[in-house]
Amino acid sequence: MMVARSLVLFAIAAVAEIGGAWMVWQGLRDDRGWPWVVAGGLALAGYGAIATLQPEAEFGRVFAAYGGIFIAGSILWGMAFEGFRPDRWDLIGATVCLAGMAIIMYAPRT
Repeated sequence: MMVARSLVLFAIAAVAEIGGAWMVWQGLRDDRGWPWVVAGGLALAGYGAIATLQPEAEFGRVFAAYGGIFIAGSILWGMAFEGFRPDRWDLIGATVCLAGMAIIMYAPRT
């Protein structure tokens, strides 16, 4: 149950962070305006708050593991919203990162 909760929180955090960064990108780089930038900033702040809800108490472990989620999530976001088509190396790299994330977060510890 704790792993499932953790994975859901990682997914929500990824939407907030990647979505927030994308909104800032859209606002500044693609000239959608300051409302996009502000909304993106709020989403990024939400990401920081969401991460604190992880059952794991170690900041370094949670954020290190989130790196794997961020990498895979960024590829998925690009596919969904930008038409990005990953090649096999993108997919292999993301898989390696997710494996590392799982080891960091969920390996049995004594």
